[in-house]
Amino acid sequence: MREDRPGAPTGMPGNPVQLTDPQMMRALAHPARIAIWEHLGLEGPATATECAAITGLSPSACSYHLRTLARYGIVEADHSADGRERPWRVKIISFNVAEGEGSPARREAARLLNATVRASAEELRASYAAVRSDYPAAWQATLGTNYDVLHLTPEELTTLRARLTELFGEYRRLPPGERPPGARRVQATVDLVPWFPPDAPGSE
Repeated sequence: MREDRPGAPTGMPGNPVQLTDPQMMRALAHPARIAIWEHLGLEGPATATECAAITGLSPSACSYHLRTLARYGIVEADHSADGRERPWRVKIISFNVAEGEGSPARREAARLLNATVRASAEELRASYAAVRSDYPAAWQATLGTNYDVLHLTPEELTTLRARLTELFGEYRRLPPGERPPGARRVQATVDLVPWFPPDAPGSE
């Protein structure tokens, strides 16, 4: 599903790219590349040496990963920059992946990419859980996971996803100048998982 926002460039929040190329998905489905991609998207352009500090890899290894991501149009080198080592910037910040669509190769690549992204999110969740009590009380009171149950049609679910994307957009504030004092980065994950078997009556 594409949740287009008028005026938003393709691959930016509000206008995600629908990934369909198995090779592209496999290229991104690597923990180090996910970490590099996230860093460039959240912090802005960075060199391979700066990415090395984030991933724990060598600058040469990060250069390899950056070139791989660039091959599929996920990042690009900033050729306007001066200096011996040019920074890289992200071209695609937002994408959608559907595991159940397309050829077996496409479905497997989508499954692998989604698993890598989920593993990255779970790592952040686990690191927070280990030091939860160290956070200020105001943050502890509001951070956490909400569990709920919804009863809706596929059309209503499509509408809900679009409304959530629009609401999140009000608080995404990727440019630092848009953030109010005291704002800190929070990861938001919404899982919409079927609570019914695929052959349930009326689910077709």
